[in-house]
Amino acid sequence: MTGASGAQYGLRLLQCLLASGVRVWLLMSEAAQVVINTETDMQLPDGDEHELQNFLADRFAAREGQLTLFGKRDWFSPVASGTGAPASMVICPASGGTLSAVACGASNNLVERAADVALKERRQLILVPREAPYSEIHLENMLKLTRMGAMILPASPGFYQKPRTVEDVVDFVVARLLDQLGIEQKLLPSWGDQDG
Repeated sequence: MTGASGAQYGLRLLQCLLASGVRVWLLMSEAAQVVINTETDMQLPDGDEHELQNFLADRFAAREGQLTLFGKRDWFSPVASGTGAPASMVICPASGGTLSAVACGASNNLVERAADVALKERRQLILVPREAPYSEIHLENMLKLTRMGAMILPASPGFYQKPRTVEDVVDFVVARLLDQLGIEQKLLPSWGDQDG
């Protein structure tokens, strides 16, 4: 998770992944923590990564060892090397700065390095930009990343499911992410199956 607006998308994705039994390695920028505290009713602890990991694990009912939070400079984490890289990585939300850094291989922090590893190892990388409007720079970076094999899945919810709450709008995007990850979801019916 990075510092773009739309922390709700990342938190809901985390909740759904944990509920599905998926093991999650979470990377959260300092800006993401500020956005979470600003945009949600959640107030993250000011302590170290371990305290934040325990807070999130408790909040989302993670099983023992299911959630691991890595610090921004934890260069010895599995995600920092191709030998330990996961099959999939999602940056949700992805700030414009993160799009830029990943597109040019900056690797200044663990989020950027992990994305660089995902690209070089040809793993699934999904970025969820939450900007409006997009500048030419954003669009060029998204095109560049798409050509490298990443998927750009903007936080652009549809409304054919007639959402009634903000949570319904968030679930639309999260359902699309889960579909791309191959994780069964019941947040949103498949197109043509709105009644079931």
